[in-house]
Amino acid sequence: MFIHENLKNRVAVVTGGGGVLCSGFAAALARQGAKVAVLDLNEGAAKAVADRINQDGGTAMAVGCDVLSKESMAAARETINAAFGTCDILLNGAGGNNPRGTTTKETLEMIDLTEKDPAVKTFFDLDPAGISFVFNLNFLGTLIPTQVFAPDMAKKENTCIVMITSMNAYRPLTKIPAYSAAKAAVQNFTQFMAVHFADCGIRVNAIAPGFFSTKQNKALLWNDDGTPTARTGKILAATPMKRFGTPEELEGALLFLCDEAYSGFITGTTIAVDGGFNAYSGV
Repeated sequence: MFIHENLKNRVAVVTGGGGVLCSGFAAALARQGAKVAVLDLNEGAAKAVADRINQDGGTAMAVGCDVLSKESMAAARETINAAFGTCDILLNGAGGNNPRGTTTKETLEMIDLTEKDPAVKTFFDLDPAGISFVFNLNFLGTLIPTQVFAPDMAKKENTCIVMITSMNAYRPLTKIPAYSAAKAAVQNFTQFMAVHFADCGIRVNAIAPGFFSTKQNKALLWNDDGTPTARTGKILAATPMKRFGTPEELEGALLFLCDEAYSGFITGTTIAVDGGFNAYSGV
């Protein structure tokens, strides 16, 4: 394992830390000697991640909180400050999609307008409340934690914020307009914050994961018999490396962005970890 000495004893706050990818981020930071606060709405999931880190010799604590509530995040900050000290690294990983912001088909067909099928949700059937939920979870779910933790970070040296965007930030995927729009907003917000916090010494960058096969998207990518779905076929056909990524393959980008010895003059940048997906034109 490559050692990032600069990360030792840093305080890292990871929102969405109970999830598949962000739990890996939390563990990677802990292996470098950081004290990691694992934040998640599901406190049980956060505790399971923190327990694994502690059992492996790291230092972690679980905090149940809601990234959409400034009061909840402020309470989390007080808990973390009392146990570990103030934040050095903020990883804004909370987010996700919801069926209420998703269409049934990839494209609108005329029959969907002339012979309406109740089982088919078109663009015109999308619930504004569902769109707002997905957008707020991803965008406000990064803005609010930043509002809460960044004031402490501005008073210290070598602090950084890492955002988690998506391939959807570059080009919207079919069926998921709310999630795509939200991740595009997060990527734009990364650039805004990089400029806004530059005089305070807080670097702000993002990681845009490509496609990773996890428990959360298993039904989308694999049939019940284990064969790939049609969507998997499309994804891999558009990925030059012809495979899904593994969560561990995101860790290098994270540690690079967090360690000022390697990225001290980098801010406002998004690193795509995607097997070439964003570079491929399809021809």
